[in-house]
Amino acid sequence: MSGLYLHIPFCKQACHYCDFHFSTSMKYKGEVTQAIVQELILRKDYLENKHLSSVYFGGGTPSLLDEEELAVLFETIKACFVLDADAEITLEANPDDITEENLARWQASPINRLSIGIQSFADADLTYMNRAHNAVEARRCIAMAQSFGFKNLTVDLIYGTPTMPDLTWENNVRTLIDAGVPHLSCYALTVEPKTALAYQIKTGKSQEVEEEQAARQFEMLMRWLGDAGYEHYEISNFALPGHRAVHNSNYWLASHYLGVGPSAHSFNGHSRQWNIANNAKYLKSIAALKEDQEEATEGLYEIEKLSPVDQYNEYILTGLRTSWGVTTDKMAAPFKAYFIDSIHQFVNKGLVFEEKSVFVLTKEGRLLADRIASDLFFSG
Repeated sequence: MSGLYLHIPFCKQACHYCDFHFSTSMKYKGEVTQAIVQELILRKDYLENKHLSSVYFGGGTPSLLDEEELAVLFETIKACFVLDADAEITLEANPDDITEENLARWQASPINRLSIGIQSFADADLTYMNRAHNAVEARRCIAMAQSFGFKNLTVDLIYGTPTMPDLTWENNVRTLIDAGVPHLSCYALTVEPKTALAYQIKTGKSQEVEEEQAARQFEMLMRWLGDAGYEHYEISNFALPGHRAVHNSNYWLASHYLGVGPSAHSFNGHSRQWNIANNAKYLKSIAALKEDQEEATEGLYEIEKLSPVDQYNEYILTGLRTSWGVTTDKMAAPFKAYFIDSIHQFVNKGLVFEEKSVFVLTKEGRLLADRIASDLFFSG
């Protein structure tokens, strides 16, 4: 299986917590879209298997693309790749962009899944995060999307904000359960360096984020969704049967994917590469690459060759986050011996469950996933 990711680096306004690459100016939206078209054509041979099981429009806010921009992107994708008959094609959308007009044109396109960035159904939380929508739009958009035939929905929620008591968090989760949303992606609020939120906390304009609150609300989340029949198949992701995200599962299963657009990442099994996170430089690099200038490739992206140690560490990091865990059957001899020697301390503490050489985090272990993974990394 192979996947395609398109990064659309434009937003109406900046969320205080976000450290993704984006611009709030729409000035170059058309030019960047055309550059992504060119990158698709120029890099179509990156994937050995041109059959795509997933296409994901992320960002940024790809729901800002107009009808012509979406159409030319789909035309190019179909010209460069083969879409599987049941390919998952996801568009990230903000609630304020989910209108009857937009839903009608998305329905008429190949898009068959919407990823809605709701984050919360409470205005206090949305204001704290500086989201572009309000609570009324957050509630209305789900039923509207479903009425247009978009049953395959995923919704993003954020927990652990100082403005979110446990009762509000429960209301957020139960609202989605009651609406029959089949997939939820839920993230603890993280204070990333150089974000508006980091500055506000540093200057005393915003409360500190409490780890204890985030851990408590994560435990609540696991209990509520488990009781409602959702599978906790990745640390931040929950799905009703048959609704795991294909695209994101490709990442965790180390399938190959091509990322196009400013800041997009790609992986081919042997290396990772990431495009420059600057719209103007991205446009310049694509123009130069089109003219076959040798220096253009270096200007467009950076590459990291993955050593056997890198590949082992990445397998541990991604595999432990999932319900299928990691297996020693996939490890080379030196790594296997190291892993077995290191993992049992966590098995003995009840943080990892072992069955037939497969190791999976327990509920308690999921609270410490990154810490456990880092302790299992090979550094020799």
